[in-house]
Amino acid sequence: MKTKIKKLDFYKEPEEAFYPYRNEKYAVFLDSSMKNEQGRYSVIALKPYLILEEKNGVCKINENISRDPIEKVLDHYLNLYKEENITGLPVVSGAFGYLSYDFGRKFEMIPSRHADTLKIPDAVFAFYDRLIIADQEERQLYLASREELTGAGKAFLEMEETLQNNTVPDFLQKQEGRAEFFPDFRKEEYEKAVEQMIAHIEEGDIYIANMTQQLSIPGNGRCYEVFRYLRTYNPSPFGAYMNYGEFQVICASPEHFLSVKDGAAVTRPIKGTRRRGENAKEDALLKRELSESEKDRSELLMIVDLERNDLNRVCTPGSVRVPEHCVPEEYATVFHLVSTVTGKLEDQMSVDQLIKAMFPGGSVTGAPKIRAMEIIDRLERSRRGLYTGSIGYFSLNGDCDFNIVIRTAVYKDGTYHLGVGGGITWESDPEFEHEETMQKAKAVLEAIAAGERRQEQ
Repeated sequence: MKTKIKKLDFYKEPEEAFYPYRNEKYAVFLDSSMKNEQGRYSVIALKPYLILEEKNGVCKINENISRDPIEKVLDHYLNLYKEENITGLPVVSGAFGYLSYDFGRKFEMIPSRHADTLKIPDAVFAFYDRLIIADQEERQLYLASREELTGAGKAFLEMEETLQNNTVPDFLQKQEGRAEFFPDFRKEEYEKAVEQMIAHIEEGDIYIANMTQQLSIPGNGRCYEVFRYLRTYNPSPFGAYMNYGEFQVICASPEHFLSVKDGAAVTRPIKGTRRRGENAKEDALLKRELSESEKDRSELLMIVDLERNDLNRVCTPGSVRVPEHCVPEEYATVFHLVSTVTGKLEDQMSVDQLIKAMFPGGSVTGAPKIRAMEIIDRLERSRRGLYTGSIGYFSLNGDCDFNIVIRTAVYKDGTYHLGVGGGITWESDPEFEHEETMQKAKAVLEAIAAGERRQEQ
């Protein structure tokens, strides 16, 4: 194992640890701010030594054009740098980044009728020289260095001094109000599109599909303040902050797309949403309503079947199981229904095979996946971009961990871009579906309003 590890004798919360690095280009913070069994570790990735980006099928390696697509290049370098992880930590070295929804369309050769207005890469992965790993359960910080750019001694000294000496502004107090936004659908237009989606279901084209609208929110780029507010008042197990220089990603995702550890694969699709109540009694009623909703349970069942089929493409026969189904989970502003699907990967399964089989996630496309994606592009008003893609990492030991990109804003050129959507079945009520998208947007819109207000103080 080449990577060097150091356990620190002091602890700082992950949000504080990342603060001095927030303006560094390619700095990535995978944040588990919701403390549960899904959210023990947070990881900060710094100082990339190899950067892969793909746009419109063209992959660049440190600005040089590659003959291969990014999934092939990723597989090559992950094997080239392969090393064991004997630490017990989830990751100590690897490639961190994202796959956008638009990236996923290429595998099925599904074009988009929408202009690429945001103009960010379809996929970005960087191999990092330095990591900070926070074990939030044991309250321990670990430093990791690959020694690709500097020796571990120098890297550890610089990181330790930075962590000890930085100061972080006070948290913003909880605030009321949401940022002004401009949707690409008017309410009645979105409801009509939902009706058209239902017509496709009634005609037998699809069983279920995700219907999205995009919100544009003007802002001045106080992105990390927005993120700090969001993680404080809407904690999530699969959040992220990513600074790519020309654009920033602010993510508070509750949904786990795919993880692989020691060859064991897990995906946890989410379907069904209810708002949180004003008090414990209303909370209990709404949670029970969600648990007993036949519409939401059938919606999740269809996606579980799709995810089982996807996993069966890369797992050993007979190994795919559903150990948990339709379990209600609590979040700051909503309840969701969640299922867990597991399987054992085939030996020697490559990263490019895994990406092609699983991506994009079925919970944000529909079933059958290809036809649902075609209808999605026809009925939606904009490209999804990063929304409903995946953020995470590929470890050099063969493990990986990725979310589904929801509850996420991308900031570029003075505007936050926020996608919100939901699963549509033949039982869907168009007005309720529109209201559900607004409920899902609530936490991010409040965070943008609060974070941007910090600049005025």
